[in-house]
Amino acid sequence: MDISETENKPAIEMIGSEAQHRFERSTRVFTKRMVDIIFSALGLILLSPVFGIIAIAIKRDSDGPVFYRGTRVGRGGKLFEMLKFRTMYECAESYNGSPLTQNGDARVTPCGAWLRETKLNELPQLWNVLIGEMSLVGPRPEDPEFVAKWPDDVRAKVLSVRPGITSPASVLYRDEEKHLNGAQFLDDYLKEILPDKLRLDQLYVDSYGFLKDLDVIFITLLAILPRLGKHNIRERTVFAGPFYRFYSKHLSWFLIDLLVAFVAVVISGLFWRLAQPLDIGITTALFLAIVIALVISVVSTLFGLHTIIWRYASPALVIDVALSVSIAAALMMLADYFLWPSFRLAPSFVLNFGLLTFMGMIAVRYRERLLTGIANRWTYARGADKKFGERVLIVGAGDGGELAIWMIHKSEYASAFSITGFVDDDYHKQKYQVAGVPVLGTTADIPRLVNKHDIGLILFSISKISQSQRNRILDLCKATKARVIAVPDLVGIIKDGGQGHFIKEIK
Repeated sequence: MDISETENKPAIEMIGSEAQHRFERSTRVFTKRMVDIIFSALGLILLSPVFGIIAIAIKRDSDGPVFYRGTRVGRGGKLFEMLKFRTMYECAESYNGSPLTQNGDARVTPCGAWLRETKLNELPQLWNVLIGEMSLVGPRPEDPEFVAKWPDDVRAKVLSVRPGITSPASVLYRDEEKHLNGAQFLDDYLKEILPDKLRLDQLYVDSYGFLKDLDVIFITLLAILPRLGKHNIRERTVFAGPFYRFYSKHLSWFLIDLLVAFVAVVISGLFWRLAQPLDIGITTALFLAIVIALVISVVSTLFGLHTIIWRYASPALVIDVALSVSIAAALMMLADYFLWPSFRLAPSFVLNFGLLTFMGMIAVRYRERLLTGIANRWTYARGADKKFGERVLIVGAGDGGELAIWMIHKSEYASAFSITGFVDDDYHKQKYQVAGVPVLGTTADIPRLVNKHDIGLILFSISKISQSQRNRILDLCKATKARVIAVPDLVGIIKDGGQGHFIKEIK
């Protein structure tokens, strides 16, 4: 059993996590709906002449209505009538035949074939979007016959959002009709294409957002262009397209660094003014902050700092941040000397600015670790009995113990655990801290510590120990009310060529 799978999570942590999740989801849903309303209304107005031209072409091509209404499954399993331009002949075969269209389908009209090729037959769904039955981006709405065959868990997730006019699956499988041939084309779709489309739909539901939706729309428009549409579009491009990558890698950090640099300029200016008259003005301060943020952004890109997920970043990257700030400060001094000879920045101003900017950049990049460390220090200062989360006692303050701490901190449910301390039979470690966690006693103290601190989980992380000693310690652990889990000896696995212990629940 993995430590992240425990079911004994404190109610206060679960309630807080649930509330945060609901808030984030409601915000995303609200933003998505507002964008849908605005852009669908604009689209219907601006594209009304195009609708008229297409309607005339359809009527001249074959007898029948301009629009086709197909029953589809929407959010929450609710059925609705999806609107399209009619692309098939108005005959019984068009309505009673297969819900899928294969390559060269005889039911498709000449005009309908062109509409399908250009995807213009989907435009009337802007009306479905406006009235709330669909979204601009979302899993494509399916026929009830197909939805009934989906696994229950997949159906629940995919139908938790509004279906869309386009989706990552729609882009990646934009030419699926050309691959559906022969009498068994429906079986081929159900066995080969549908499972992967459902996988893509679930990935979308897990990660959708405004910028990612913008990427999907942009790539959809590129995909329907005659020349560009012939090129292969990769899955990662659809889920992390140019808008999202530019924002996450560059724009977001530029704005954050801009704010940090501006605050640093203001504070440094206040300190400078204490020593001598100074009035650089808000405009000059803002200009300096923008220039410095631009320089830091460029230098950070060269150092590769914008490609780092800082939640998991190595502390050694602090040096790279320091170098980028130092280069920015040096360039600022050179610019001040050569470009503004009448205005001189004091070395103390540049030093204060550099230190404050460096501290600010470190704080925003390592904020999760800093907040976690502050919270841990606060809970340690208040005493173990006042900690929140399921209390954890780690047996062994060596490499395995540090691995156990890392596993807890990197777990999705890290906030649901509170590490109380270590026990270790090495007397040189007693009353010291390992990885910021105190060593509370020896293995003989396990029963007493479990009762004293109300320990709910014991992580056994000792690797270099005899079997008899191992059994003795495990017997002590199992005699308590706490659950016991063994942490894998990764060092041993590497040394033994891959042979080692895996995580398993002992009790």
